[in-house]
Amino acid sequence: MLIVVAVLVGLSTHMVVNCGDEDDPDICAAVIGFSPLRGSLIAFAYEGRGRIALRHGDFRRAIEDFDEAIHLNPNRASLYRDRALARRHNGDLELAIEDYDEAIAHDPKHAAPYHQRGLALAATGDLDRAILSYNTAVRLDPSDAQARLDRGLAFLARGQIDDARADFESALALPAGKDVRTREAARAKLAELASAEPLAVPRR
Repeated sequence: MLIVVAVLVGLSTHMVVNCGDEDDPDICAAVIGFSPLRGSLIAFAYEGRGRIALRHGDFRRAIEDFDEAIHLNPNRASLYRDRALARRHNGDLELAIEDYDEAIAHDPKHAAPYHQRGLALAATGDLDRAILSYNTAVRLDPSDAQARLDRGLAFLARGQIDDARADFESALALPAGKDVRTREAARAKLAELASAEPLAVPRR
């Protein structure tokens, strides 16, 4: 009997934690509505349904589910990061920045929230803070070509051409991997900078 109960509990826990892996929010909803597991564990079901909504562009629904997940389990950095992404796509940039701050406070060694916070800050026009955030992202993950490209764009917007060029060249020099579009964008920006340079006037 104890073995049977243990197996049932294990299956229930597995369903709670992984319901967001399926592209069917009804599975997570069923877990939320009928699972005997409550408290912080059920936060995984809200998180899963929120990630499904985020993938489908239903940002308001995603935010609502991440709200519930954070209420139940306020100590997981990934929940703040996911809600920040939903808020950023929903146009709530200041709230997104607050969530990235929370994610960083809970896990300061993870590069992604610094990079994503930089994107949100740049979208508000705060290029100085965006570059500082990108700096940390690049330091924590030097192989992230996209972070270098985005920092280069921020430098370019500030008129720091040499710094921008250095970042575009660095992004292009990194191993291709899955960053094909990033490399193409960096190459295009370098070509734009080259075409914008004044031609040298020959001396007489």
